[in-house]
Amino acid sequence: MKLISYDSQYKDDSIKLYKEVFTASESQSEGELASKLASDLLTTTPEKDFYGFLALDNEVVVGIIIFSRITLESGTNAFILSPVAVDNEYQGKHTGQSLIDFGIEYLKDEGVELLVTYGDPYYYIKVGFKPVNAQVIIPPYKLSMAEGWLAQPLTQKTIEEMAGKVACVPALDKEEIW
Repeated sequence: MKLISYDSQYKDDSIKLYKEVFTASESQSEGELASKLASDLLTTTPEKDFYGFLALDNEVVVGIIIFSRITLESGTNAFILSPVAVDNEYQGKHTGQSLIDFGIEYLKDEGVELLVTYGDPYYYIKVGFKPVNAQVIIPPYKLSMAEGWLAQPLTQKTIEEMAGKVACVPALDKEEIW
């Protein structure tokens, strides 16, 4: 398996993977929502506001993560990790964790100061995220699962120093996602 920066030649396979993974783990409607979100992020997000990373096995996409820029009142250089998809056959084999670690190291080198995510806290804690109070980093919409709001500073600053209301790229700026 190899880990690489996102390459648009894998766009269709990536979108398909999101649909398959979220349909299998959640529902058909969640699969549709995740694949639509991924498609929007991959096709409409300006290059300066987007980082993607792929896990490939024999040139087949078995994992993908997307980071997109968020804007905080503090001016912190910040991104959100969402969504993440790992092929069902590769889950439980550290594929997702390796991919996220790979992406985080890349973002550190790019000067990103803070990462947030919204998802399963038990999973994301394994890669350095910690729960964050929605009063400190204010999500763009009311969260349906407050315990899933997590953050990870990539610099010496504390999360409180980087606090503020989140504004996200248009693909994520939809209440039904939150």
